[in-house]
Amino acid sequence: MSKFTENVVSEITKDYIKKLLEKGTRLDGRTADEYRKIEVQRNFIPRADGSALVKIGKTQVLVGVKVEKGPPFPDTPNLGILATNAELVPLASPTFEPGPPGEEAIELARVVDRGIREGKVIDLEKLVIKENELVWVVFADIHVLDYDGNLFDASSLATMIALLNTKVPAKRNDLGEDFNLPINHIAVANTFVKIGDNIVVDPNLDEENIATARITVSTTEDGKVHAIQKGLEGSFTYEEILNTIDSAKRIGKDIRENIISGVD
Repeated sequence: MSKFTENVVSEITKDYIKKLLEKGTRLDGRTADEYRKIEVQRNFIPRADGSALVKIGKTQVLVGVKVEKGPPFPDTPNLGILATNAELVPLASPTFEPGPPGEEAIELARVVDRGIREGKVIDLEKLVIKENELVWVVFADIHVLDYDGNLFDASSLATMIALLNTKVPAKRNDLGEDFNLPINHIAVANTFVKIGDNIVVDPNLDEENIATARITVSTTEDGKVHAIQKGLEGSFTYEEILNTIDSAKRIGKDIRENIISGVD
């Protein structure tokens, strides 16, 4: 069962979901490799340097990006910095609690950050103001507003779109004219869960609740896999992992062309 929720799914519902999957369909009529409806609103927060609101089905995630100048990390004086944080707003789910980020929020931020970082999405070398002294620091803050499954993909997509629409505020820092955040690649994360002997993409909450294993695959437009995150206690066979990677490449390409291509 997903660590994001403690809701109990009745045995009748579990059996019904599994029987539908054996017939090649799901509770909401989707096929195994089909996403729920994806909606995107760019530049949703006027005062942020970049932002995006993404809905996947009833799951809703808002990402705001702020860019500030600061010292580089000692071991990477020639690179800018990306810092990713996640907040699970209590109003989004009765299982989310107020207070400091818990294990779930930390995992969410790490999965999103890894997909962006390992995919070399941002050209961090171009964010150096003065080597060894000053760089641009990119803060990506993830806010989960409504939770109905698959936070990883919604959060990753919202973060990617927000970064694509981010302006580095050089002018307000007396460092010249504002410029677009330098982007090298477009990373897309696709999450699959295993229910019985079936594997489905973009699980809704009921499907997450009865899944035994989860895997999130992050790819870029060049067809490369840059990050894989395994979750839950179950396992995937070698062949199943290869199949999810192939599906992620195909589905990721479709999301880039039909969802992300509308960036302002």
